[in-house]
Amino acid sequence: MPAWLRKSLVVMISIFTFGMVSPAQANVLLNTTNTDRTERSSSAETAFIDTYEAPVDEEVEREKFVYRTMMEAEQQSFQKFGAKIGPVIEDEFRQSILPNIEKAIEMVAAQYPGEQLNSLRITEMPSGGESEKIFHIIGEDGKDIIRFHVRRDQPPKEGFWFNFHYHTYHDNFQTHYELGTIFWAKNTPPKWRS
Repeated sequence: MPAWLRKSLVVMISIFTFGMVSPAQANVLLNTTNTDRTERSSSAETAFIDTYEAPVDEEVEREKFVYRTMMEAEQQSFQKFGAKIGPVIEDEFRQSILPNIEKAIEMVAAQYPGEQLNSLRITEMPSGGESEKIFHIIGEDGKDIIRFHVRRDQPPKEGFWFNFHYHTYHDNFQTHYELGTIFWAKNTPPKWRS
C-alpha cells in the first residue's frame, strides 16, 4: 500500500472514531503486511552497524587527552601551591609555566596511539611540605611516564626561586628538563600546600 494512502487512512480512522482509535493503533492495523519486510531490513541494518567500526581519529584523541590532562595539571598545581603561594605566583605561572607543561604533555601524547591515551592517568595528590612533586602521568601498568616537579632554589644573594621541571622514564628520571622559573622573594617561602 502506498505511504500516502496509509497515512490518509490512519487520519480518517482517527477522525471518524472521535479519537477512540489512536493513530498508532490504526497504523498497526494497516501495517500487518509490511512487518516482515521491515523486520528483515532493520535486522540487516543492525548487523551492518554492528560490524562497522568507526576509525579512531588519532588527532582528536590526542587533543582530548591534552585538554583533560591540562585541566587536571592546573588544578593539581594550584593545590600544591596552597593559599599562600598560589595567589602570588598565579599570573606568572599561567603565562610562562603552563604553556611549557602543555608542550611536555603533547610530547607524551605523541608517543601513544589514540586508543592507549585513555589508559594514561594523572596522579591525584601533589606532595606538601618541601618535596617537589606536583603530579605524575602514569601508564596503564601503574608506572610513571613523566614526572612534573617544582624545586625551591636559593642562588647566593638572589632570594628564592621556584624551578619548574620534569623528568621522563627514558633516562630513568635522572635529567631535569626545564619548564621555567618564578622569583618568590628574598625571604623564605612557606611550605607547599599551606
